Amino acid sequence: MATTPLDGRRMIVVGGSTGIGRGIADAWAAAGAEVVVCSRSEPAGPGAELLTWARVDLTAPDHARERLRELGAGPVDAACFSSIYYGVKRANFGDVAEQEWRDQLEINVTGLWLTLSAVLPALRVAAPGLFVGVSSEVVFNAGPGRSGYTASKAAAKALLDSVAQEEDSALVRIVQVLPAGMVDSPGIRRRRPPDFDYGSYMVPSDFARLATELAVTAGEKYHGDSLVVDGQGDWWSALDSAPVSQSRPVRT
Repeated sequence: MATTPLDGRRMIVVGGSTGIGRGIADAWAAAGAEVVVCSRSEPAGPGAELLTWARVDLTAPDHARERLRELGAGPVDAACFSSIYYGVKRANFGDVAEQEWRDQLEINVTGLWLTLSAVLPALRVAAPGLFVGVSSEVVFNAGPGRSGYTASKAAAKALLDSVAQEEDSALVRIVQVLPAGMVDSPGIRRRRPPDFDYGSYMVPSDFARLATELAVTAGEKYHGDSLVVDGQGDWWSALDSAPVSQSRPVRT
């Protein structure tokens, strides 16, 4: 009986019901891994039958801390953090409510911190375990209308950069991935008009090839790096070529 590359491995994807996280979860599951998706909504559509769902709500830190610790107590060969709160829409700083800022910090930064705290011990036991953080071009390209999102994603990148320098790469490897362009996802579609043309947008499955390679090799060669993925599924280091900014002035 033929085996698949990730047979016998257990992965956790926080924020894996849709978007880039779902693309990564689907790729790992298709390669034979047991994949637990942690999210508020249950994964649906093609491939969902290969995923195990655990309800985790990062807006409720006490609940999230307990659930993530439970899930991280067993074997974990790889984990991915892809949860994100963009905000209601692009808006200049003075037009954004304080609660939106707090929600961005709670999910984008504290959620990542809770996930790392829960899974790093198990990843060290896997030796080498893999942690993938889904980043964004905004951390390289500050721009108008996304100040809270940019600040929180920059904080998340700095957190992972720092932890990558602390961890022994023989035990844990930390890699960040980000799209070269906009990605078609439910979150994006909520902020676009009904007749919007998504033909030029990337799709979550563009991350499948890199996600599989990272899992199979446990991130060998890429520890501490940020990898930009394009619409053909190719990738390069953001340290060599920064992604193009998706920022634009906010119309008032």
